[in-house]
Amino acid sequence: MFEKEIEEYESIRREYQQKVADRMGREQWLEYGEILFSAHSCAIEGNTFTVDDTRMLREKGMAMVPVGHSLLECVEMADHFRAFDYMVGHLDSPFDEALLKAVNRLVTEHTLSYRVPGAVAGEYTTEDMVVGDTLFGDHKTLVARVPSLMESTQRAIDSGQHPLVVAARWHGYYEYLHPFRDCNGRTGRLLSNFILLRAGHPLLIIRREARAAYITALKQIRTEGTDEHLVAFFLKTAVQRMESEMAQKQKSALPMVFF
Repeated sequence: MFEKEIEEYESIRREYQQKVADRMGREQWLEYGEILFSAHSCAIEGNTFTVDDTRMLREKGMAMVPVGHSLLECVEMADHFRAFDYMVGHLDSPFDEALLKAVNRLVTEHTLSYRVPGAVAGEYTTEDMVVGDTLFGDHKTLVARVPSLMESTQRAIDSGQHPLVVAARWHGYYEYLHPFRDCNGRTGRLLSNFILLRAGHPLLIIRREARAAYITALKQIRTEGTDEHLVAFFLKTAVQRMESEMAQKQKSALPMVFF
């Protein structure tokens, strides 16, 4: 399944690596990706930072709060930066509960007490979860499944299964479990990209404009009992990002006409 889509993805990825990633250098490429990823991942959860706002905060820190944004949004974005940086600095770590909890702790560190007084960053929920119109199951039952999810995903990584498929399937099941009080979406997208970065693949950036399609694909895991829609969404999203950036590079290289 998905053999044709994976073949297309790999062909485009090789071209993207040569034409975009390699020419930027790893440090600049990661910084560029981090800003895009942070802006869109937080936007999916309601943050109003634009990409330019996100870049300004990354460069200036909390000394420069972009006009029109709350301090909470700034802190939320700063926490996302810290979680991303931790992830990139620990790509040799096992894909286990310790990694999962560390990333969630960092991404909720300075906002959780505001949203959920009494909750502990990086610790599993002690209550059943609800998000929008989605009611999750018994939290104790779901949290108890987290260790086996992390272990089976590590085995899938070690077995050589395609990283994007592994990342999508892990993400879908993780969001089904929803084990933390806050930032399950951001934590899930960060750890999906951990799988990709460790394999040398580009970041998967789910743009704010694709939020509805993304949420629908996640819900279909519950309603239809399959993650095929989410895997297809991940592959399509990854290809679209690489094609868009290569087209942008090509357009920028065209000669200008001077008068």
